[in-house]
Amino acid sequence: MPSQITKLTPNLIVSDVDRTVAFYRDVLGFTTQMTVPDAPPLVFAIMTNGPVEVFLNAPEAAYAEYPAFRTMTLGGTLTLFVEVTEIEEAYARLAPLVRVVMPLEKKWYGMTEFAFLDPDGYIITFAQRTAP
Repeated sequence: MPSQITKLTPNLIVSDVDRTVAFYRDVLGFTTQMTVPDAPPLVFAIMTNGPVEVFLNAPEAAYAEYPAFRTMTLGGTLTLFVEVTEIEEAYARLAPLVRVVMPLEKKWYGMTEFAFLDPDGYIITFAQRTAP
């Protein structure tokens, strides 16, 4: 075991890197840090929003590195749980732009959250800690 894990970056296989970059940039407010190649059509991108980083990979390169992915469906059961501020405002802004799969609700465990799908079916949950 490592003595300390210092970072976790989701590395998502997506059907269309250009489309997914646009979603993370234009809808979720991420910044494009790097792309491969420098111009479309893209096969890889690094997106950031504050300390949060997400890698986006075209299937072909990912399949070469991880052959088991060839038989798996994109999206699957992965959820990205993202803590945010101003959850009500985020919901009001995003709800008309995304497919909401869990409406804004206060949970028993002290979080207010909602969830939506990205273009490849990955579930993104935005959550904010709330007073009990």
